Amino acid sequence: MNKSVRINVTALAFIILAGMSAGIDRARAELPNVILCMTDDQGWGDVGFNGHKTLRTPHLDAMAAGSLKFNRFYAAAPVCSPTRGSCLTGRHPYRYGIFSANVGHMPPREITLAEALKTKGYATGHFGKWHLGTLSKTDRSRNRGTGPNLVKHFSPPWTNGFDTCFSTESKVPTWDPLAQGAGKRTWWDPVKDPGKAPVYGSPYYTNGRQSSGDLTGDDSRLIMDRALSFIRTATKADKPFFAVIWFHAPHLPVVAGEKFTKPYQSLDKYKQHYYGCIAALDAQIGRLRAELRKLDVAENTMLWYCSDNGPEGNRSAPGSAGKFRGRKRSLYEGGVRVPALLEWPAKITRARTTDIPCVTSDYYPTVLEAVGIKLPKQLPLDGISLMPLIRGEMKSRDRPIGFQSAGTATWVEDRYKLVVSSSRRNRKKKPAKQPSGKAELYDLFADPGETKNLASAQPAIVERMKAELEAWQASCRKSLAENRP
Repeated sequence: MNKSVRINVTALAFIILAGMSAGIDRARAELPNVILCMTDDQGWGDVGFNGHKTLRTPHLDAMAAGSLKFNRFYAAAPVCSPTRGSCLTGRHPYRYGIFSANVGHMPPREITLAEALKTKGYATGHFGKWHLGTLSKTDRSRNRGTGPNLVKHFSPPWTNGFDTCFSTESKVPTWDPLAQGAGKRTWWDPVKDPGKAPVYGSPYYTNGRQSSGDLTGDDSRLIMDRALSFIRTATKADKPFFAVIWFHAPHLPVVAGEKFTKPYQSLDKYKQHYYGCIAALDAQIGRLRAELRKLDVAENTMLWYCSDNGPEGNRSAPGSAGKFRGRKRSLYEGGVRVPALLEWPAKITRARTTDIPCVTSDYYPTVLEAVGIKLPKQLPLDGISLMPLIRGEMKSRDRPIGFQSAGTATWVEDRYKLVVSSSRRNRKKKPAKQPSGKAELYDLFADPGETKNLASAQPAIVERMKAELEAWQASCRKSLAENRP
């Protein structure tokens, strides 16, 4: 049966549990609205509030000035698809088979955050990049091509709990998103006539059908147009809403209009378009925040912001990982530590910063606690609820964060980080049974740039952390086996 009309035994038990857990529900007006904003390949240093000296992000900086700012916020993976799945499940992607970008799909057994929130009467919407399965069983996918993969990996947002969608399967240019421009893979100037340009190949879908109408100009604006329409409709209907707004910017190819490249005219073209598309995205964050205030729903809206992984390219590319080692595809800090904020005026009444490590998997348990839904015991979570942190009661993280990607695994505590790489490259990007290479140990308090390997000086810590890492990996393998049909 199609997931959109099927309720499996696990989901049914979960829905019954959710309905019973709170007894008499709180008034609907007390339920917070939830917005998950995420950028694509934006490095930790690619914002003004983290100290970028050239890039201008005034709206994000204004948001940071009244928010909870995370100094150690991690994407669950160093590439996009796995991180996105962690946001919606609270689980590491190796538990459900999305090991890398354009690999696997969201399986039916997983209870997504959208599905859970619908049990409380939430309107649910997805806008932007999906990347957790194909969106059509027949139309060509840019990254997965044609044939059996389209059917095998069909798992669009509308079968995963989202009522309203304006979504692409994968990347698109950040200006005129359906048009292929002339130039390099990294960037090009906007085309003069998008309607006559070659088709880029990753179409938008609106609620299951290919989108039509004018889809030209700034891609971040196109996404926000639909998200704001959804928010207005839900607010008018007096329904709490869950909006997932996943921008494509600044994923390659970066393209920006003249209005946004003009402040960077003295720089090379690549930087002009990279900074320009982030500036365009920043303008849409400002537009979103203004609309929430206009609708009088800003006070009780959880507005989350982060990136899905570190910046693309090497150090000569425009993206900045700040002072951290590594970039996209790396499990060193620069590949997974990302800019992150939470604005929620009802609970966060002044600007605060935290050095406690948090991760995208924490969204799920945090939001469910905030709305009063009891978590299903049968699905192990990797995330923890951050509600104690939001209330100012958390002093440290009581559970380490595990990472796996392409033959490397890491185990991150408050202070120490263990890195173990496979002795052979994992070409199939599937989970290894256990790390087999030489261990590295870093003290992230004293050495956030991961420059000094302490493994030989601290063998007892290495052995303890390695045993914990291997136990966690075994748990992930068990979950993965349960997800297989």
